[in-house]
Amino acid sequence: MKIKFNNSSLVVIDIQEKLQPAINENKKVLDTVLWAVDLALLMGVPIFATEHCSEKIGLMPNDLRRRFPENNIISKVHFSGVTDGGLLKKFDAEKDQIIVVGTEAHVCVMQTVLDLLHHQYSVFVIESGIGSRNDDDKKTAIERMRQNGAEIITKEMLAFEWLDRADHHQFREILKNFIK
Repeated sequence: MKIKFNNSSLVVIDIQEKLQPAINENKKVLDTVLWAVDLALLMGVPIFATEHCSEKIGLMPNDLRRRFPENNIISKVHFSGVTDGGLLKKFDAEKDQIIVVGTEAHVCVMQTVLDLLHHQYSVFVIESGIGSRNDDDKKTAIERMRQNGAEIITKEMLAFEWLDRADHHQFREILKNFIK
């Protein structure tokens, strides 16, 4: 299934100040998250974020947090952002494709993805935009999410599918600023 920008929402799971330094390839993960958020903002795709036990793990880094409307940031204690309806209450009922990035891949990301799939959303996970402390945990989480119906994608797959055509009015800008 192709990803359509007008049918998508982007969800950033638990990119938090105290957790990020422990994540394997944390700079790559954060760079991809920022890339995806900026692309979504440019294309008018709704963006949402979760923060897990922020009083202990901290908030999102300011550079990321400032991109989000405050009411699109969900505080949570469950590992899944879907438990108790946190994310589901925010989504536009007309959009059923969810792009996911965040940490940790094998805990909060995977549990959120599995719950989104259970609620009949089409879920696309950007591989370079998820991370765990241990790379084996990330690899196993990717395999499990894929086995349950999530599609694992790259940044360029997302950009070109959202664009859909070379004569899209934002093609040159996206090519210049997002495809390198």
